Amino acid sequence: MSRELNPTQAFWLGHLSYAAALQMPLSAYANTQTVTLVDLMAWEKRLSVQGFPVPPRCRPARFVAVEVIA
Repeated sequence: MSRELNPTQAFWLGHLSYAAALQMPLSAYANTQTVTLVDLMAWEKRLSVQGFPVPPRCRPARFVAVEVIA
C-alpha cells in the first residue's frame, strides 16, 4: 500500500532531499534557508518513523590525515 505525502511532509522531505543532493550537512543547509536545524532533524526522524524514505545525510569527515615532515 502506497501512502501519499501531505503538503507539510512534502515540504520537509523536499528540504532534506535538496540538502542531500547538494551534499551539504544539515547545519550548513539550514543556515542558507529559512528553516532551523532543529526542525530539519525533527522532520527527518518523523518522516523516517512514518515509513517514508529519507535521503542519507551528508556527513563530512571529522578527521583529516596529516603528514608531518621533520
